[in-house]
Amino acid sequence: MKHVTLLFLLKDDTKEICLAMKKRGFGMGKYNGTGGKIEEGETPEEAVAREAFEELGVSIEQKNLEKVAEIAFSFGDKPGGFFCHAYLTETWGGEPEESEEMAPRWFSYDTIPYNQMWVSDRQWLPKVLEGKRLKGSVHFTEDGNNVISESLEEVTAL
Repeated sequence: MKHVTLLFLLKDDTKEICLAMKKRGFGMGKYNGTGGKIEEGETPEEAVAREAFEELGVSIEQKNLEKVAEIAFSFGDKPGGFFCHAYLTETWGGEPEESEEMAPRWFSYDTIPYNQMWVSDRQWLPKVLEGKRLKGSVHFTEDGNNVISESLEEVTAL
């Protein structure tokens, strides 16, 4: 499994989340947080900070990251998959800007466009926004449009 990162920028005072429309590559046409592959020699925190800068133009300090989930995502009979290290932060430098890869937009928690996201996001994202920590796995159909099985458990620490 490839280790990847995922980060959601939050405005806790207004209960808003920054989601970005993926413009190319894996997940194209879906809203998601920022993130991507962990490069050799990087920690997940270094990778998520790098990806946030590359995709949204925001600066993240690792001390401001809150790890909220570790989820293994797999697809049909395809080998591999992704082991995702997911984070939240309420502190960053700059404002999210559109890049070649992502087009960011702010949503209130009650208007998150789950119908334009990965189908499993509606199961786990609300839980982490409520302050829960999760570990588990999600097995999708090969095209990623449906969940075959899902196992997510609340944990006290990651």
